[in-house]
Amino acid sequence: MARSLSPLSVPYRVFQRGSGVVVALAFALVGGFDLPGIGPAGPLVVAALGLLAAGVLVGYEIAYVRRFSYALSADSLDIESGVLSRRSREIPLRRIQNVDISRNVLQRVLGIAVASFETAGGGETEAELRFVSFEEAKRLQRELGRLKRGEPEPGEEGESPQSGPETTELFALDRSELAILGALSVDLRVPGLLFVAVSTLGSSVVAGYLSALQGIAFAAVTGVALVGLALASWVVGAAASVVEYYDFRLVRSGDELQYERGLLQRYDGSIPFDKIQTLTIRDNPLKRRFGYATLYIETAGYAAGGSDGRSRGSEAAIPIAERDRILDLVEALEPVGDVDFERPPTRARRRYLVRYLLVVGVLAAALYGAQMLLSLPVPWWPPLLLAPVAVWFAHATWRHRGHWLGDTHVVTRNGVLRRETKIVPYYRIQTVIDSRNVFQRRLDLATVTIDTAGSLSLTGQDAAAVDVAGARADDLRAELEARLGRAVDAYRAGRAGIGFEDEDPAESTAEDGKAEEKDDRPTDDSEDVSSPNGPDNSVASRDQNGNGGPDVE
Repeated sequence: MARSLSPLSVPYRVFQRGSGVVVALAFALVGGFDLPGIGPAGPLVVAALGLLAAGVLVGYEIAYVRRFSYALSADSLDIESGVLSRRSREIPLRRIQNVDISRNVLQRVLGIAVASFETAGGGETEAELRFVSFEEAKRLQRELGRLKRGEPEPGEEGESPQSGPETTELFALDRSELAILGALSVDLRVPGLLFVAVSTLGSSVVAGYLSALQGIAFAAVTGVALVGLALASWVVGAAASVVEYYDFRLVRSGDELQYERGLLQRYDGSIPFDKIQTLTIRDNPLKRRFGYATLYIETAGYAAGGSDGRSRGSEAAIPIAERDRILDLVEALEPVGDVDFERPPTRARRRYLVRYLLVVGVLAAALYGAQMLLSLPVPWWPPLLLAPVAVWFAHATWRHRGHWLGDTHVVTRNGVLRRETKIVPYYRIQTVIDSRNVFQRRLDLATVTIDTAGSLSLTGQDAAAVDVAGARADDLRAELEARLGRAVDAYRAGRAGIGFEDEDPAESTAEDGKAEEKDDRPTDDSEDVSSPNGPDNSVASRDQNGNGGPDVE
């Protein structure tokens, strides 16, 4: 049966589309606008034109809402729309991933919402209903899930009207955790925006001010500016996080995750298990220091409930929680077990050190050039003070980098300031890419990228084993391709998948003689547990501290 938009859509759409016109007319009337040849009668003419425009707008929106209809059938979503020209759309249900619901403050007061039908095909919303009642949006969300699961309509075949998938709350963000999320959030876009503003609006003023400073005064002003910039980044990041994740709640309902969040803009959406490509645990030095982390879920080309109302590629399933809680949820979604990362060979650490020291040298050279060519009283030597930081950062980059092959998943870890641990089920792998740039080839290093169908792969954010030894990269590629084949067979047979009870991991690999016990504590066992042929002599073995042993250049 075809349904219509909410009657309250008319006043809201009129307000939404006509607010700009009202502001322009008010400005013209207050400013004493005179039309040529009319003189003092100009304001009256403007007011008359405004009333005429308002009447046309109201009439159009009434006609639009009355001529808009939709129906959700067993096979498709059918939409009829258009005032002057009619448009009919029939969207197969198999293309629709889920229904997202968003409501701003005014929409919540009116009891209406935007229902967005999203697909896994990319960043565009397939269809939107602007606007239906919130209850109707929730009904569409439930109905889509029921139809995709193939369940009978409530009331049929003995089904009670209240029947439905069992719902279990997995996580709810309380006020203290929301405060911690804000305290540990920093918006790194603020420095860039400030730089653009200064360079475009006041570069000459800033340059003149800097030229008046000398020595200690310049250093003091620079220090105060950096502190102010850091404070502004923290305040903006904290405010954005609190607004975005206010009253966050995550539940498991049948074969999907459902969430609610948002203060000014309220989002209510779902993440189907069969669309999940990668789980990502993300942290930064502050979160690591206090034992917190964030869990992101990347889906097939789409992420529910982006802050801009569009697809973003990944969604924070848990915005912040103690790391142990994050790991427990990961185990509930994708049983990974204990992970023992294999780090890159130690020669990769020397590569990082050279890279960061070159950055320091380039900064010093740039300041020296500015001092000589522009006669600015800017000392060239302060970047040299960052040399010890470059040494530490090179070691930290190496220490936080690694990969691991489990029985059913590949796990990679990269990053220091934003460390990401990516968990990819073998059956989600699309392509395994072995890349080696000119600098890596000099040191016999390579990067093995695990490409999935997630949209973040388009921006180079796939899971990757970075700077592994060349021979190890060859083994990784071959082993990943072999395990992908076995995992796809198991997935098609219904034996594995996110949200399903996995078979015994040892059973899935016993036929290949690869069932092994892993422990998350470093051991002195030097066997390469991920190689199909046992130990790999070309890969640095682990010492008793879990670090890479000596490797031959």
